Amino acid sequence: MKYETVFILTPVLSDEQAKEAVEKFTKVLTDNGAEIVNTELWGQRKLAYPIQKKSTGYYNLVEFDGEPTLVKKLETAFRRDERVMRFLVFRLDKYAAEYAAKRRNVRAAKAAAPAEQTVNAE
Repeated sequence: MKYETVFILTPVLSDEQAKEAVEKFTKVLTDNGAEIVNTELWGQRKLAYPIQKKSTGYYNLVEFDGEPTLVKKLETAFRRDERVMRFLVFRLDKYAAEYAAKRRNVRAAKAAAPAEQTVNAE
């Protein structure tokens, strides 16, 4: 089954600590047989409302394929880590999976476009 999780890390972390936290959760997934499809670090953003008296947080998205029992293990890891302010894990139906694939392709095309422009400019 295809899943997607978005989690918000506390803003007091450095960029390196935030990446380390993301690696920890992707390792929980891979150790339990999941295949990581996509990881996006959205960076530090303003929250819609204060959480734990903080107004910003590091947003992260991870898409993965795995067994339904894996979700419970991932949520347990989120709850045990004090760096995680909020998280949401949901199963992608076929339409959401198609949309996620389109979004990944658009992001990849946008990332490749500036690189092509710099090569052409030389």
